[in-house]
Amino acid sequence: MNAADRFAERLKSGGMVVAPGAYDCITARLIAQAGFDAVYMTGAGTAATLGFPDYGLVTMSEMTENAGRIADAVDVPVIADADTAFGNELNATRTVREYEKKGVAGIHIEDQEFPKRCGHLDNKVVIPLDDYIAKIRAAVAAKRNPNFTIIARTDSRAGMGLEEAVRRCNAALEAGAGMAFLEAPQTLDEIAAVPKLVKGPCLLNLAWAGKTPQVDLAEADRMGYRLAILPGVLMAAVISRCDEVLAELRDAGRHPQLDARMSPGEMFRRMGSADWDPLRDRFRPPSPRIAAE
Repeated sequence: MNAADRFAERLKSGGMVVAPGAYDCITARLIAQAGFDAVYMTGAGTAATLGFPDYGLVTMSEMTENAGRIADAVDVPVIADADTAFGNELNATRTVREYEKKGVAGIHIEDQEFPKRCGHLDNKVVIPLDDYIAKIRAAVAAKRNPNFTIIARTDSRAGMGLEEAVRRCNAALEAGAGMAFLEAPQTLDEIAAVPKLVKGPCLLNLAWAGKTPQVDLAEADRMGYRLAILPGVLMAAVISRCDEVLAELRDAGRHPQLDARMSPGEMFRRMGSADWDPLRDRFRPPSPRIAAE
């Protein structure tokens, strides 16, 4: 089975899938090695790797290239941010085809105007429902593998209220989306209400310090969510820790104290050196070697 098939099977097996956010192959490998069932490619993190804020500045090609690298680096399914599908129904069609070719298990497409903004920022503007549903229909029709998951995200809660956001989720599910993503419910009661009001599988976005209150993953599972993403969990941790290490380097004038286990050899092992080392001698006859000093 490919990644889309494995993700579909995992969803059928019951229980909520937890997918921490990765922005590159290092963070994706760490997530997989920690035992999580899926990786979420964060669009905000992808933008950050290019030096941009999450303001819709990243192109479809840049997003799919990152998604492909991440999917190739891990053996667990990757769910990827696809922003607004980068245009209208034509763009949505190509977006699905390109992500699917890259080996990801599914994508989410949102109803913001282009260029979009991070879902936990103010002043978001959404497109008319009819335009959004046409885009979802096009995305569903573009799938080559029926198990490739189209996740319909709506950012309408902020400007139009919970009722409209639920209406958009249900309309997208009726149009063929495999999962609904109601972005940024604003209270614990709203978080609990979404899986009851939305007539299909739901995704919960636990963005740290965003507009949605934090809820324990076990509680989100009991509420009925099928997928939880934590987009910024590693990016925020990395930025904070890097600030600390660089401040120590600048102020103390010496190499900062790091985890003693993180030797060059151990870091390379975490990135798959054990798979590559046997290839050094596999294709050559045995011969004496002169060790480098």
